[in-house]
Amino acid sequence: MSAQPAASGVTLRINEVFLSIQGESSRVGLPTVFVRLTGCPLRCRWCDTEYAFHEGRSRSLEDVIAEVLGHGARHVCVTGGEPLAQPAVHPLMTALADAGLEVSLETSGALDTGDVDPRVRVVMDLKCPGSGEAERNRWANLVHLRTHDEIKFVVASRADYEWMREVLQREALSSRCSVLASPVWDELDPAALAGWILEDRLDVRMQVQLHKILWQDARGR
Repeated sequence: MSAQPAASGVTLRINEVFLSIQGESSRVGLPTVFVRLTGCPLRCRWCDTEYAFHEGRSRSLEDVIAEVLGHGARHVCVTGGEPLAQPAVHPLMTALADAGLEVSLETSGALDTGDVDPRVRVVMDLKCPGSGEAERNRWANLVHLRTHDEIKFVVASRADYEWMREVLQREALSSRCSVLASPVWDELDPAALAGWILEDRLDVRMQVQLHKILWQDARGR
């Protein structure tokens, strides 16, 4: 990996940059640098990163890229908050990809993903009703999905699960990209979700949040 010229004068409001184990998605378990941007227009009931709503400082794109490369990991995850709420996230992701990194974007799906660099793996939430933000789902984003992207459902209840099942079937999501299903931490028994998935033979990948198993709710892990 080598640093590439970054867009001059671009700044972002950054909450934190840290090296950890990827706890979710198909890249679970891989050493990953996380770049967490400040700000989010959503207020999901079960959000576990509320500190990213406002905390952070302005940093140059060059500074952020240098810190990411300094960690020496091949994988980088751009997350938030909602990273797409800052337009400068696009030159950030492009610069990371130009540097030879494997880049993923964690997004709520409430904002347009159409301009995301095609080299970036989009991991997009579809908000279940239990989140309190289901009306914010931007269904038009489904047309932008590529085979290497991923859709994630965070499930808080049986009602959320049945909503997910209906959306899977209606939108033929499993034929578009990988689909992830995750129980809300400390709210839905993971075994219950696993049982429902098996009963219905859903073509989804169940996941739990590995980073919370390892470090609970520790910041920067």
